[in-house]
Amino acid sequence: MVGLGRSGLGAAKLLNEQGANVVVFEQSNGPSLEALSKELNNQGIDVKLGVSLELKSFEPWLSNLKSVVTSPAIAWDHCTLNALRNKGIEIESEISLAWKALKHIPWIGVTGTNGKTTVTHMLHHVLNSNQINTAMGGNVGIPASQIALDSIRSSRTEPNWLVMELSSYQLETSPNISPKIGIWTTLTPDHLERHGSLENYSDIKKRLLENSSIRIYNLDDHFLKNARSKLMEGIWVSTNGAAINNNQADFWITSKGKLYEKGEEILDTTLLNIPGRHNLQNLLLVTAAAREIGLSPRDIEQAIASFKGVPHRLEKIANIKGIEIFNDSKATNYEAAKIGLEAVPSPTIVIAGGQSKKGNPNDWLQALNKKACAVVLFGASANTLFDLIRDSKFSGPVNCFPSLNDAIETVFNLAFEEKAKSILLSPACASFDQYKDYEERGNEFKKIINQWLILNS
Repeated sequence: MVGLGRSGLGAAKLLNEQGANVVVFEQSNGPSLEALSKELNNQGIDVKLGVSLELKSFEPWLSNLKSVVTSPAIAWDHCTLNALRNKGIEIESEISLAWKALKHIPWIGVTGTNGKTTVTHMLHHVLNSNQINTAMGGNVGIPASQIALDSIRSSRTEPNWLVMELSSYQLETSPNISPKIGIWTTLTPDHLERHGSLENYSDIKKRLLENSSIRIYNLDDHFLKNARSKLMEGIWVSTNGAAINNNQADFWITSKGKLYEKGEEILDTTLLNIPGRHNLQNLLLVTAAAREIGLSPRDIEQAIASFKGVPHRLEKIANIKGIEIFNDSKATNYEAAKIGLEAVPSPTIVIAGGQSKKGNPNDWLQALNKKACAVVLFGASANTLFDLIRDSKFSGPVNCFPSLNDAIETVFNLAFEEKAKSILLSPACASFDQYKDYEERGNEFKKIINQWLILNS
């Protein structure tokens, strides 16, 4: 097993439970990893810390090595993995390992550039609220391998359904995953530094839908709408009414907020408690899946009314003197950050920055010019974003800081000076320059806001 993150840990434990002799390579070191290593060694899992992903690291085991399992962060075409393949050694991923252990349970595979986390959480909530035993994991929450391990060890009844968020990194390594229901939320340029081109990126997503028994697509998404004739037949949803330029939807929302299924009104979308048009798209995708599973409109409506949203995705964390504060740390690309901007009250103070990713910033910049009264930047990409924003002729203040903590006083000063209606952390960047993931970044932001409230109460 290469990598001792959440998915690597789950995979190592699952393999050990299945009777394999497991050796784990982890490049990092430190007290917490040493403690974890000791715990795993006591369970019969051999952990090697401070080991780089090089062919020579595998030499002591090559004669008996059956397979190498990788975590999603490791490029599937890494030169060392290719060298191992050339020696006849099977390379597989954590998610493919979990698929083999769990494929007897029907999967709902959720993929897309943006929206997949909210759809996964919302659908999980709807099913469990209606006493349909459903587990959730994959790219969000619990690693799929951990769900498989829990299923083996537990005496409880197995889940009826698995709702799995599946990223392009995971799907790239797992061509055999074949869900009962596949959901494609959106597609915009992302992870191109890994996949090379938008075509490669979209083909990875497309394969999941082709492998699915039932396919659900978002007709509002520009890419999916234009690609409809090339996609396998499925269920299409839209917030723009029954048809867009002769593209018929199966589920749609009217201008009055009523949700229709093939001509019959079934839901009132005003029951949804999370903001933004994109969340109406998410609601449609969830409703279509729930109807395929057999839930009634009334079942779905009651569950939706109690859904509170997803941490770090337009999460409202405070209201200070009429200024609403949102944690949108999950917005790790320009498109997600644009969607967040469109959903919050304006004018808004936008906080952005982190590790920049390839992509077209134009729509995000247009949204900034329309909705933001000031921008505060932090992290590794602050200067790059500053130049982009200034070149877009943004007229408000733009400030750069090393970190979120350094920026917060200026954020509040600008909010009061500019009479902002909201403050929005929506980074448009990955978190890896300063944090282990977007969750740690979002939690840090919430902590900083709470500390400011205490000091200024």
